[in-house]
Amino acid sequence: DIAAKGGRATNPDIQLGVCGEHGGDPDSIHKFHKVGLNYVSCSPYRVPLARLAAAQAALAEESAHEADK
Repeated sequence: DIAAKGGRATNPDIQLGVCGEHGGDPDSIHKFHKVGLNYVSCSPYRVPLARLAAAQAALAEESAHEADK
């Protein structure tokens, strides 16, 4: 979180992500989404799970914003 905020303060257009096994872990993906990372990279067999987790994280965020209205 600190590194992402610092990087974005310096360059708002910076693309931040994670590579490796954490990139395919659903719990990690939800945390990365909250921090505002742009992408994850993982092994091919984890891509479907990573995509599903990313979609779920985005929908959860959208639902939270709707509930705040």
